Amino acid sequence: MPNRLADSTSPYLLQHADNPIEWWPWSEEAFEEARRRDVPVLLSVGYAACHWCHVMAHESFEDETTAAQVNADFVAIKVDREERPDIDAVYMTATQAMTGSGGWPMTCFLTPAGEPFQCGTYYPPTPRGGMPGFRQLLAAVTRAWREDGERVREAAGQIATRLADTANATLPPAPLGTESLETAVGMLAGDFDAAHGGFGGAPKFPPSMTLEFLLRHHERTGYAEALRLVEVTGERMARGGLYDQLGGGFARYSVDARWVVPHFEKMLYDNAQLLRAYAHLARRTNDPGIRGLATRVAEETVEFMLRDLRTAAGGLASALDADTDGVEGLTYAWTPAQLREVLGDDDGGWAARLLEVTDAGTFEHGSSTLQLLADPDDPARWSRVRAALLAARDRRPQPARDDKVVTAWNGLAITALAEAGGALDRPDWVVAAADAARLLLDVHLVDGRLRRSSRDGVAGAAAGVLEDYACLADGLLALHQATGEARWLDAATGLLDTALDRFADPASPGGYFDTADDAEALLHRPRDVTDGATPSGASALAGALLSASVLCAPDRAGRYAEASAAAVTAVGTLAGRHARFAGNWLSVAEAAARGPLQVAVVGGPNDERFLALRTYTQRTAPGGTVVVAGAPDAPGVPLLADRPLVDGAPAAYVCRGFVCDRPATTEAELAAALA
Repeated sequence: MPNRLADSTSPYLLQHADNPIEWWPWSEEAFEEARRRDVPVLLSVGYAACHWCHVMAHESFEDETTAAQVNADFVAIKVDREERPDIDAVYMTATQAMTGSGGWPMTCFLTPAGEPFQCGTYYPPTPRGGMPGFRQLLAAVTRAWREDGERVREAAGQIATRLADTANATLPPAPLGTESLETAVGMLAGDFDAAHGGFGGAPKFPPSMTLEFLLRHHERTGYAEALRLVEVTGERMARGGLYDQLGGGFARYSVDARWVVPHFEKMLYDNAQLLRAYAHLARRTNDPGIRGLATRVAEETVEFMLRDLRTAAGGLASALDADTDGVEGLTYAWTPAQLREVLGDDDGGWAARLLEVTDAGTFEHGSSTLQLLADPDDPARWSRVRAALLAARDRRPQPARDDKVVTAWNGLAITALAEAGGALDRPDWVVAAADAARLLLDVHLVDGRLRRSSRDGVAGAAAGVLEDYACLADGLLALHQATGEARWLDAATGLLDTALDRFADPASPGGYFDTADDAEALLHRPRDVTDGATPSGASALAGALLSASVLCAPDRAGRYAEASAAAVTAVGTLAGRHARFAGNWLSVAEAAARGPLQVAVVGGPNDERFLALRTYTQRTAPGGTVVVAGAPDAPGVPLLADRPLVDGAPAAYVCRGFVCDRPATTEAELAAALA
């Protein structure tokens, strides 16, 4: 008999709709039920692609005995962290404070007022490795609640107060100027893994935003070491098991420092940001081998995104699971015998050597992840072998897809597709970006406010958070630049106005909350300025505001520029001390240090000279440059206003801040202006 999750738009919640546990979705009714019964709340938070979430579900949530214990002694609430990042943020803070670490599944015990008193992550069904068994934990919590409830409530209230105080604390503002940017590069160089690329040790996550910052720094300063860090990291990631050598796209992270064994879930937000990084690397590196590799990886990553993540409604799904039929990596790992079975002895042996598939294995049970440590000496043979292996893999059981469309992550994808489409001359990618943008504006924007997600073309109930407004606005601005169409700029400025009005912290100049001022009240109003797997909402907003300040009309430009500068200054201390967790902030600061750089290309749509200037600009302009091409004084496109043709010929106007160079009418003149 399905429980209360059966009507959810979240695939993660739907995975639990047939559990014997009587799950509630997050709601006031659930907490009212806990108050009525005088029992604590069991809050379980996870997401559809999470391996250990599946494990705990199979071991405990699907177990009739465990379910009976939960149903008798608790009100159980299940939350999709991707659909409700605000709830996740509040209780993850509590979990980290109580245990020193965090992760998913997240398991919290709350009072009926929502105050946490016991938090953790995965619990096995029976005691293991120093962890209590889940049913053992349930019994201990129930006993404490019944025998010493007042003390539990008092302690929970004190915890909630401390968490709120911590959430309201802000760092002292500090400028993030060119000296700070140089210092950040030095810190990153100190953390660099010279042997394998990336920063720090295992587990190792793809540092997309850090790579973008280093590229921008190299472009502005010419510092060769910054580019080298990007080239080494980009090559090592793309040649290792982190990258899907057959189907394209990247897994979430590598469990080792050498990028060999991935955690196999494939997230939209990772692939969108990595697409952008590889497209920018391809146009900037002077190494032909790296350029070819980066271009290929960008192309294959887009193929993966549009083949495996694109939804019927035109958006991009959130993720592919780490597991297949409960086994992590089942779809992706190979043995030498399996290669020979598909390819025959000759090609199978060649492929095993090429892809580092050994008898001992690099993964589990003698299987190996696929690596491509060097380009094959026979590209035609590799193309044939790759196609055969991919076709064979497609006949294997496949990981499930979380097909909800998350606003912020689609915003990241729109930005990446629009920018990469221009950089690598793929207008079809820009079309795909526009399709996703239309879905978000038609379905996710409801009465002027964003919803967090949709599924099958139906918007979910969860309100959009700051990153949704900021990342979508940034994507729309990228589309405006790629197409010259005014509608994308108009939609972006509407979102930015809402973000400034609804999310700003009036007590902290340049500060922002992650939830709107009229959002559901939680224990505290969450805010997180660190750039993690995705840009923080505040850093994404700062970047979008900076771009919009030179794209929009003067009545908004000043407000946007001031708000962006204030936001960057507000986190200058963080970025100056922890560069690895401020990659997007540093990228925004690099763009600001250039003015930001602006290029307006004017001309007729069929004039080959105009097309040449536009293409050259899109392929070569440094990251963070604002570029718009179109007819002089095109309606609704302020960057093209008062920029006429030069002696009847197309021209490119290059400006830094409020200072403009003489119009360029040839690629050589444009190259000199952009240098």
